[in-house]
Amino acid sequence: MNIQLPKETTILVTGSAGFIGFHVAKKLLEMGIDVIGIDNFNNYYDVSLKESRNKILKEFDNYKFYKGDLKDLNFVKKVLDENPSIDKICHLAAQAGVRYSLTHPHTYIQTNIVGFTNLIDEAKNHNIKDFIYASSSSVYGKNEKIPFSVEDNVDKPISLYAASKKANELIAHSYHHLYGMNCTGLRFFTVYGPYGRPDMALFLFTKAILENKPIKVFNHGKMKRDFTYIDDIVSGILASLYKSYPYEIFNLGNHKSIELNYFIELIEKNLGKKAQKQMMDIQPGDVENTFADIKSSQEKLNFDPQTSIEDGIKKFIDWYKNYYKIK
Repeated sequence: MNIQLPKETTILVTGSAGFIGFHVAKKLLEMGIDVIGIDNFNNYYDVSLKESRNKILKEFDNYKFYKGDLKDLNFVKKVLDENPSIDKICHLAAQAGVRYSLTHPHTYIQTNIVGFTNLIDEAKNHNIKDFIYASSSSVYGKNEKIPFSVEDNVDKPISLYAASKKANELIAHSYHHLYGMNCTGLRFFTVYGPYGRPDMALFLFTKAILENKPIKVFNHGKMKRDFTYIDDIVSGILASLYKSYPYEIFNLGNHKSIELNYFIELIEKNLGKKAQKQMMDIQPGDVENTFADIKSSQEKLNFDPQTSIEDGIKKFIDWYKNYYKIK
């Protein structure tokens, strides 16, 4: 997918030191787009990884960075006041993680709902019309209809994280309706790849296997996930920024559901090492299966995921060994 945004475009990317935000910002910078980055460097996972990502972005002359928190309304106002050239917002900052939301509910309300509202309201106040934001496949909850379609009812989230993402979609709809803002929500399906999040299965399993430590295999390995490689996600985000539809929600997934046991086999194969598996029951808040219906994304974004799980895991492990200097 070849997306060409005008060179004179300025895009605010929140969560620019995060996994997806970093890859989006880097791609935009390589295209010659001016990027304003925001990140709060919270310690939900290893901050040094966020610093490594941000260091790469800072090598670009067209990157300007602000460290701060979106739940601080004065900070949000300051960034937008100082950068009147911002044309579009790509809001990827969030408190991620389903299980963490069971023990830290207030963090999700403050970051994912208060922070989101501060940003979209100030975007409206600064006449920034195009607002693209991260939602999540978690909003589908225990939806039994497979694959998950954007037409499905998503009124029964089973974690606070999912509820916060559904709230984002509703808030965006109200701002579109009231103020004519172009709001596109992107439901990401289990994104993985180089510079990925250390709290996610691929990173956790790779690290544990290399360190000869056991891995926790939930639902006895019978979980299925629509694993989506980061480059495919980035292409979908860029298409959303380019199109700036009035109000849309899209699934960005690989349109394939992979069983956890096979996922682990691929990691073992690429590491040349067997995992020590601790078989566990399914965890509260977890769904057994995710599978994206991407028909609407294909039609309206020309979204066409290219990376197989076999290729994607190899690319991640090659990166991991290089980054952590493992022979």
